[in-house]
Amino acid sequence: MLRPRRDDDSPINPLDHGIHRLPSHVAIIMDGNGRWARSRGNVRLKGHHEGAKAVRRALSFARRIGVRYLTLYAFSEQNWGRPPAEVEGLMSLLMKHIRSERDDLQDKGIRFRTIGNIDKMSPSIVTAIRDLEEHTRGNDELDLIVALSYGGREELVHATRQIAARVAAGELSPDAITAATISDNTYTAGIPDPDLMIRTSGEMRVSNFMLWQLAYTELYVTDIYWPDFNDEHFIKALHSYDSRQRRFGLTGDQAKR
Repeated sequence: MLRPRRDDDSPINPLDHGIHRLPSHVAIIMDGNGRWARSRGNVRLKGHHEGAKAVRRALSFARRIGVRYLTLYAFSEQNWGRPPAEVEGLMSLLMKHIRSERDDLQDKGIRFRTIGNIDKMSPSIVTAIRDLEEHTRGNDELDLIVALSYGGREELVHATRQIAARVAAGELSPDAITAATISDNTYTAGIPDPDLMIRTSGEMRVSNFMLWQLAYTELYVTDIYWPDFNDEHFIKALHSYDSRQRRFGLTGDQAKR
């Protein structure tokens, strides 16, 4: 039996907010949790706990307004170098939310997916992740893609090794390698590239995030720390995207055709 919709779970019409062109795929670098916490005299892990609440808000808003893919940069390959206590706290937080959000993701038709080298995580977390991926595999309202133990350069090394193995086996000629070949061997194979990438906390860099996929992505940076990111900030990012002309290397006149 379908659950009744709560008021805060009702669909959002983009036109009601003056948005005429909605990105299909939004990627977010969720930055500023630690600085948010320090600015309030709290430990960094407090910022990560508040950041998890912002994840829930962003996911709800994206689904309600009609975004099809939402990719969140949750834990980078380089984050393993952070203080052990912080890493342990982040892993505990991840496990907690994998367990607590399972039913909600299923009820709302959200497919959970991960990109990155998650085999570096503990066996219990890997098992929980794989189980949630399988449990939600049939959902098609929104794909939530979480980048865990992820690095853009590391992803390209992975893709290169996959392709090189095929060449070495005689299955693929070097002359036959194309951009599509590389895309098909990335972690995001089968997923369209992001239309819009949002970065919070004001940092003007991509931080080794989706280096291949962001080639023609529209970038939006806000000074807001991630724990404070809400629907209003998301709408501003969508307005910025809607106002731009995506040319993909063409002239403005060509792109209008």
